Amino acid sequence: MLLSAVTGLSQFYRVSNSVIGPEVAVELGLNAREVGFAGGAFFLALLVAQIPVGMAFDRWGARATLSSISGLAVLGALLIARATDATELIAARFLVGLGCSASFMSAVFLCSRWFGVQRFTVVLSWVFATSNIGTLVAATPLAWASATIGWRHAFEVLAALTALFSLAFWWLVRDDPPGVVVPPRSRESLTEVLRGLREVWRTPGLGPVFAMHSFTYACMVTVLGVWAGPYLHDVHGLNTVERGNILFAMGIASIIGPLAFGPLDRVLGTRKKIVAAGALSCIALFATLAAMPHPPLALATALFVALPLLSAYSIVTVSQGRALFPERLAGRGVTTVNMAQVLGSAVLPALAGYMVGSFAGPGEGPGAPAPEDAYRAVFAMLGAGSCIGLAFYLRSKDRRPKISGQTAFSKLK
Repeated sequence: MLLSAVTGLSQFYRVSNSVIGPEVAVELGLNAREVGFAGGAFFLALLVAQIPVGMAFDRWGARATLSSISGLAVLGALLIARATDATELIAARFLVGLGCSASFMSAVFLCSRWFGVQRFTVVLSWVFATSNIGTLVAATPLAWASATIGWRHAFEVLAALTALFSLAFWWLVRDDPPGVVVPPRSRESLTEVLRGLREVWRTPGLGPVFAMHSFTYACMVTVLGVWAGPYLHDVHGLNTVERGNILFAMGIASIIGPLAFGPLDRVLGTRKKIVAAGALSCIALFATLAAMPHPPLALATALFVALPLLSAYSIVTVSQGRALFPERLAGRGVTTVNMAQVLGSAVLPALAGYMVGSFAGPGEGPGAPAPEDAYRAVFAMLGAGSCIGLAFYLRSKDRRPKISGQTAFSKLK
């Protein structure tokens, strides 16, 4: 439950800009590029922190690592509540990202320790699914809070919750299940650390998984976390609560998605085909959004809701990446794979901001609505990126999960 709570807070911080983005842009005087940078700053911090976090996992464990850095997220949330311009907002979101940099990888790390490779994908899918309650809170509830007490006070409440969950994580979570011999965590020299990192990066099969993972989640969070709200505001004229309701539906889909994809690799006995099918579905979705001028609100909503549902194949990509590494490199291995996700999530929202900003007319000030063509260009960019990731991924070897020496599919036969 605590794993879901801490990852849920991270989910909230990731996507909170979307529903209140237009209001924040007006109040702080942000242009489209600054909105994009604010969305990507969180993920840039995750990218910077991934290798140190992985090293800390292997040396001190997930419990100590996450609890010790969560204070940065508390401070960052308080600074968001007091931001007065773009620089302060971007810096505060970067600080929150540093504080949340161990959240998702602690789930991957601890699930592999407690449940082993056989049940790993299914258990992780449940953790990721329930963590998306944070996405739900960042939709209609945040929109309601913004309209009643203001978005600044809402972030003050989130800072208090972050501190509470961090203390509970330290008090209640353990790195290893009872009765299991704890893997030795030696004090590695700098040479040994660098040797371990080199071994991780030279692992066969890492490149294709890294390429696909750079776009899978990143394309989805670029829409859900940053640009869905502004699109619904600028193109369809929805207010804060109306946007929040659609983002709430997207949050529901982000819960259902991991639960649907989680058991598929064990049932079908393949990971590569699941990832390829999921990627092709998302590419088709982005192509539809890019090609269709001013779609009806119902259709745009349906496509937006389908995006987090179909993008949940990323959990299978994570499982495939985790299977590449031995236990002694588990921390550095999973954080290296996660670097792909956060790299894409840092770059794509900012790139989208530049694209939207390039469509602004002369004399248009901060917070001015962007034309629909700007968003269609963003959707085309995300679809093209997914195509690139898939092209590299198709070179990978399938890693079929085993159950007592057989795949689940072979048992069904």
